[in-house]
Amino acid sequence: MKIGFDNEKYLKMQSEHIRERIGQFDNKLYLEFGGKLFDDFHASRVLPGFQPDSKLRMLCELSDQAEIVIVISAEDIEKNKIRGDLGITYDSDVLRLMHIYQGLGLYVGSVVITKYNAQESAELFKKPSGKCLASKCTVTTMIPGYPTNVPFIVSDDGYGKNDYIEQAVLWSLMTAPGPGSGKMAVCLSQLYHEHKHGIKAGYAKFETFPIWNIPLKHPVNLAYEAATADLNDINMIDPFHLEAYGETTINYNRDVEIFPVLNAMFQRIYGESPYKSPTDMGVNMAGNCICNDDACRNASCQEIIRRYYASRRRLLLGACSEEETYKLEMLMNQADITVHDRPVVDAALTESERTGGPAAALELPDGSIVTGKTSDLLGACSALLLNALKELAGIGHEIKIISPQAIEPIQSLKTKYLGSRNPRLHTDEVLIALSVSAATSEDAKLAMETLPKLKGCQAQCICYAGVCRHQTIQTAVYSGNF
Repeated sequence: MKIGFDNEKYLKMQSEHIRERIGQFDNKLYLEFGGKLFDDFHASRVLPGFQPDSKLRMLCELSDQAEIVIVISAEDIEKNKIRGDLGITYDSDVLRLMHIYQGLGLYVGSVVITKYNAQESAELFKKPSGKCLASKCTVTTMIPGYPTNVPFIVSDDGYGKNDYIEQAVLWSLMTAPGPGSGKMAVCLSQLYHEHKHGIKAGYAKFETFPIWNIPLKHPVNLAYEAATADLNDINMIDPFHLEAYGETTINYNRDVEIFPVLNAMFQRIYGESPYKSPTDMGVNMAGNCICNDDACRNASCQEIIRRYYASRRRLLLGACSEEETYKLEMLMNQADITVHDRPVVDAALTESERTGGPAAALELPDGSIVTGKTSDLLGACSALLLNALKELAGIGHEIKIISPQAIEPIQSLKTKYLGSRNPRLHTDEVLIALSVSAATSEDAKLAMETLPKLKGCQAQCICYAGVCRHQTIQTAVYSGNF
């Protein structure tokens, strides 16, 4: 994998820039955090060299000055909203986030429940015996006329009725289990209360994408649109920044659309707005740390194609709309790429045509490609995994690195006791069988030790929907850590 992003430079530059922003106000900043604070595998895929925990490491460097505030909407608690990537409810994810942050020595000062209207589930959540285990659990309510009735919102009858979180730290990071939780509203409510207490606190936004200082149609920014195709986010030139400074910068539609309202709120609170554009509000330094533009462009193009196939799969399963898939096709056109720009696609299709069944392909770090086919013992992805490990370990493909004694008990468990009609081993089961074999086989042990070399490899799986071979579901099995 070619490195395209200087992660150490990013950590240093990003920390310094946040400190500078804190100093612009009365040493008090509310930082709205968008996206993932850790496990940001999208960023690590499109910016090769970016570490998935980079933002968390940066936060740890500033931990002596910071407090984390987790925001959750009462409506999401009420309807048991699920995180699609983890399969857990938003309220359960609040606990997960708290435990992770606290385990790293970070201070979680409070949890804020937004859109609170004494909902039964929200009441249970915030009780001392409930799920909210933070030292403070505060609420904000729905304000009539929000967000356009600025005079009423920024008044004692609006923000003034919300709970005030008293803090002694220099900055607070507002994070949430997912979008739509109300982080920005909590930040603005806090600014109002701080102003009433004679403190001119500031607000800023920390989002990695879109990157404001690279071109609008740069593949890295197009890949962000691909990642948010279900939300219909659209990257656009920031018209306010262009008018104020004569500079072209990139933002996305929701921030541009809400900026006039935010500007009016800032003016109402401070008497004047500290910002002239949505770009001004941001603190993201990622664009300054791209060290190999070609590597990032190529990685982002691969991500767009990967997202396209994932969308096609969800469409056939009824899990997304046609509009989402059409948008991804449009983004591929804008990036001037086709599915054939992803080498593993043609390799998997060729192997599938040759064998007449499901097949998979993987591109190794040196650019060579290995394939896997479905057999009586293994699924295509399982066969691909073993073939890739053999290739990387220099083990002959005729050598069986998993003993039959390791495979048979797993097949028996699946078919005789768990009710499965498919005896083939999946990738997780193959890894279990491989680890068992490694206890007695040097080849299996060598293959196990080779597993880390698969990190970041591009993969593709081809399988068929229904009985018609020509109706295919083509989806990337995994494109970050294989």
